[in-house]
Amino acid sequence: MTTVDDRPAAPPAGAPRRRVNPVLALLRNSWRQLTSMRTALILLFLLAIAAIPGSVLPQRGVSPEKVNQYFVDHPDLAPRLQQLGMFEVFGSVWFSAIYLLLFTSLIGCILPRARDHVRALRMRPPAAPKRLERLPQHAVLEAPAAADPEAIAAVLRRRRWRVTVRGNEVSAEKGYLKETGNLLFHVSLVAVLLGVATGSWYGWHGNKLLTAGADNAFCNSRQQYAEATLGPRVDSADLPPFCLTLDRFDARYLSSGQPSRYAATVTVDHLDGRPVRAESFSVNSPLRLGSANVYLLGHGYAPVLRYTDRYGRSQTSDEPFLTTGDATVTEEGVAAFPDANVDPKTRTRAPDQQVAFDGIYMPTTPDEGPFNRSTWPEERNPGIFLVAYRGNLGLDAGIPGSVYKLDQRQIDNGKLKQVGEKLLRPGEKWTLDDGSTLEFVGTKPYVNISVRYAPGQTLLLVACVTLLLGLMGSLFARRRRVWFRVSPPVGGSPTSGSSLVEAGGLPRTEHPGFADEFAQLVAAVSDDGRDDPRAREGEE
Repeated sequence: MTTVDDRPAAPPAGAPRRRVNPVLALLRNSWRQLTSMRTALILLFLLAIAAIPGSVLPQRGVSPEKVNQYFVDHPDLAPRLQQLGMFEVFGSVWFSAIYLLLFTSLIGCILPRARDHVRALRMRPPAAPKRLERLPQHAVLEAPAAADPEAIAAVLRRRRWRVTVRGNEVSAEKGYLKETGNLLFHVSLVAVLLGVATGSWYGWHGNKLLTAGADNAFCNSRQQYAEATLGPRVDSADLPPFCLTLDRFDARYLSSGQPSRYAATVTVDHLDGRPVRAESFSVNSPLRLGSANVYLLGHGYAPVLRYTDRYGRSQTSDEPFLTTGDATVTEEGVAAFPDANVDPKTRTRAPDQQVAFDGIYMPTTPDEGPFNRSTWPEERNPGIFLVAYRGNLGLDAGIPGSVYKLDQRQIDNGKLKQVGEKLLRPGEKWTLDDGSTLEFVGTKPYVNISVRYAPGQTLLLVACVTLLLGLMGSLFARRRRVWFRVSPPVGGSPTSGSSLVEAGGLPRTEHPGFADEFAQLVAAVSDDGRDDPRAREGEE
């Protein structure tokens, strides 16, 4: 017995060895490591971990007011998280780097597997092994003398097997849907990443708190958003032109106090010559304005307060109050009048004569104190509890601060002093110690809206559907093979007896139900497909 050595022949002695370019070797090894399945799983795991901060911490693109509140509640930790991009996780550099590497790794994994799968689909089922009795499933059955491989192949084809006849042998294979579903799953995952990247590059969004009234109309420009994020490929001039005016807001509640319906009615002006029209939208039905969608995120009330200073000059504030997060729409806010108490003769104002009111607004005021929480989210008995302050508001220093809260440092250092507190209902007036008055005129509704353009949404939807289909095919399909071999009648003459048919089956993957399927298949071949309804109908 001789053996053949397949190893490449050694170069002759003294022959120069070919030097490998170290740069090409490094690139080749790096590509192999990046496109390996192990690296893809590691990157997928890192992507899942990187998405955790985006789910735990508030994000500027979704709720900028919660981000601002986080800075107030955690003044030391929030700036450090801001430097790491934790409040804009899905648009950060490190998150983008992870999914781009995963995108490249998946493509490197998919292309070779897709090529091999196409080759496997074009190939015929393999020939039968010599010893069928060694297969996990084996059977020998007597067939009529007229049995032939073509008749067996016809039975298998009716049951949707890929069949090949080689002489007296029949080879059949089934379950290619498993690898097809696996590839479809990974291709869909790449499409999901591509949709996210498209939305990140060419999408934009902005958040706005829109108060009712023509004086508070909003036009779609970056400067008018409270928080806006534009993709790297988007310029401010690319935003579609339109203006919105909130006309009415309707809220309905269940007997338990839970909201059942939120709906806002706005006047839309496209600024392109088209007629102005009224549109309504709700939480689950956004307003579509060309390529942009307007989503309703929340609502609240803006108390209208008219302050008349000691010189008889009146000013009105309709600044929104922010909800405290409870289900009864209790709100907190500030009405500031920095230009109050200006002497009409000298046109000057003492620096310690600015006025502000820190208040809690309750749509349904309790009958008895403490007046710090509403009892119902609707305006059944509205009231506002105010604390008056007079002094230096600290606005002239040029230090940025929240418009919804007073500067606590001014209160602590005595530059802003409390001068009284009172509960007011609509139409009531409060006379302060210096003769100035404050009137609670009423309220205006406001809504929190998010204007978004996400060009990758359609691709994401299609990719997610195909991803689920591919996953089901990958999980539930099973690759298996069967062979039938027709032996000649005993004695070698067609009239000397019946032919013998030997069958064998092999599942390519773990398949608990393959034994029953193989038995049914053998029974169908024994009956020549005439008495088994499953042979006529076929099943996967």
